[in-house]
This record gives sequence, structure tokens and C-alpha cells, in this order.
Amino acid sequence: MTTIDKSTLKDIKLGYASCSIGYDESHTLPVRFDAIRSAGFHAVEISMRDVWPFATQFMGKPVAEDDYDTLCVVAEEVRRMADERGLKIIILQPFLTFEGWPLGSPERADAWNRIRGWARIMKVLGTDLLQIGSTISYDTIPERMVPDLQELSDYFSTLGLRIAYENWCWSAHASTWQQVWKIVQEVNRPNFGLCLDTFQIAGSEWADPRQESGLRDMPAAELAASWRASMAVLASVPKEKIFIFQVSDAYRPSPPIPNHIIDGLTPTGYWSRRFRPVMGEGYLPCTDIVEAVLQTGFRGWYSIEVFDRGSKGQGRVYDLPAFALNAKKSLFRAIEESLARDDARAAAAPKRESAFTAVSRYGVGFILGVGFALSLFPVHV
Repeated sequence: MTTIDKSTLKDIKLGYASCSIGYDESHTLPVRFDAIRSAGFHAVEISMRDVWPFATQFMGKPVAEDDYDTLCVVAEEVRRMADERGLKIIILQPFLTFEGWPLGSPERADAWNRIRGWARIMKVLGTDLLQIGSTISYDTIPERMVPDLQELSDYFSTLGLRIAYENWCWSAHASTWQQVWKIVQEVNRPNFGLCLDTFQIAGSEWADPRQESGLRDMPAAELAASWRASMAVLASVPKEKIFIFQVSDAYRPSPPIPNHIIDGLTPTGYWSRRFRPVMGEGYLPCTDIVEAVLQTGFRGWYSIEVFDRGSKGQGRVYDLPAFALNAKKSLFRAIEESLARDDARAAAAPKRESAFTAVSRYGVGFILGVGFALSLFPVHV
């Protein structure tokens, strides 16, 4: 039985994604940083989706997404603002559709151009970690994924950079965490590891927003058994191969999300962008995942990544500092619940009686007699 090492819990570090707070254009990057810091966070994930609009604001003119010279100037200001508030930048995210393109294709050339540009921005921001989501393009070739990611890892190694690879529940070829874990093992590079995410894990294996129940369309007992098995495997992942752990929940859409493309997104992609509150405010079994990750011994970055537009996905208004503080408390609650479960299992487990206790209860003669009897009938294991 895997248990949680409670002596190392103090080593957990908390982060908050810049894209996971704010609901209108007035909530610029500095405003978001202020709210995150006011809630007691000391680290942020930087989303390029926040950098691009801030670049236009800061430079006073439109800035193209591939104008990396200008974006590096903007990144200097982003880092200055973070430093000023005591916020460490832990990762740049999210990089899309890197791997699997045909050799010699314009898409592959574009992916590499973007990677080189993002690597420059990472250096300016002062982070060594890039989040890459497993490709969402069905035009890619599955057999090219591992070689491409190996090539990328080797390139990043020369720069002192790392990659946190994540399953998205709408990814084309690796939508589950176990499929991504298999890829990480096959890539087999020290700077290539996992980005685990409660929403993406449960959203691909347990939930389905297209169903009335919100669950995968399979017998309840089969779903429960499959989920338990997945969590058992997750708890066995080497902690050093987990680079970051992101947490959020999901609302169960009512009515269910239609089974067709919406705003250019698959049903699960649309669900991900709009229906993700903090843990405990949705219906996903997030604590199961938190518990499994704690059991691995991973004590690195535990980061809030939510996209909460309300239970109907149409938007919500809230106080930013209070929202960030509630997110922090939601993570603490999930950890506390995980520890309570661990304690309950330990209390219910059969206890092996120590020799001292047995002597106290039965006397030395009884213990010596048992030892003599066992010596006559040795047990081979």
C-alpha cells in the first residue's frame, strides 16, 4: 500500500497561471500579478496568450506573434513586473502542435521557428521550463512524435531548458496521461518530463461533457475500476519525471455540450476553455489525483490553472484577489483530504505486533516457543 510521506509536505511550492484570473480587458498582466501576489503566491506560470496582448499595450502598437525581437523586449518588462512583486516565473505555456509533422513540411518548419523564438523568450523571463501539450492536429503522424520530441529535448539540453509534456483531453494521439507517460518514457531524456493536470487527467478517463451524466458512457463499475487502476499507476510514477502539477475542477455542463466543433474547438476543448473552476467547485474526482501525486513523493510546483466562465460557460464577475485566495484554499483542502484518507487507510490496516508488545502480552516463553516452532517448519518465499 502506497502512503504519503508527510515529512516532505513543507517542500511543496505553489504557483498560479497568469491566464487563470481576470475576466475582461481591464485585467491586464500587472493587475493579474497584483491579485496573485495578494493571495500569498510567490510564483506564476506565464501564458503567451497574456504576453501577446500585453506586448501591444506596452509597445503602444500591434506586435506580431512571431516578432521575437520585440517580444523579448516585452518579456524583460514582464520579468521586471514579476520580480518587483516577488513572483518567480516557473514556466512558459502553452506551446501547441509541435510534434508529428511530416519531414520537410512547412508546418514542421513553423513549429521549429516558434520553438526557437519561445526559447529566447524563456531565457529573458528567467524560466527553464516550457509546457507543451500533446499535439491536437490529426494531420500529424504518430510515429514522428517521439523522434521529434527527442530532437527537441536534445536541442533544449544545449540551452539548459526543460519540457513539461501534457495530455490534453482533446489531443489527437495522446489524450490520456498514461499515453503521454508512455511517450515520456520512450523519449527517455532527463529534461523531458510530465505536466500533470487534474482536469486533463479526469477529463480524458473519467468524464465526458457530451453525456447527460457528465461521465464516460460505460458501466459504472467498469468506470470505477478503470479509474482506480489509473490512479494506482499514477501513484507509482517516479517523482523526478513530474515537472509540474496543475490543478482545477470542471463544471458538469447542463445541457451537455453538443458533439460537434464549437468556436473551432472540439467539445472537450470547448469545455476546457470555459468550464474549469477551482477544485471542489465542480464534479471531477480531483482529490483522487492529488492523493496519487502526493504518493509519488513529488513536492515541486503545484499550480492553479483554471478557466472559470461560470457553470454555463458564459462568463462570471468576481473580485480577483478573493478569487486567487479561494483557489489557494481549494488546493490546501484537497491536500488535507488526501492526508485524511491516507490516515484512515493506515488506521484500518492490520497492525504487525512488535516483539516488545508480544512479549508484554504473552511472555518471553511464548515468543521463544513460536520461534522454535517456525524453525522446524521454515517458510520459503
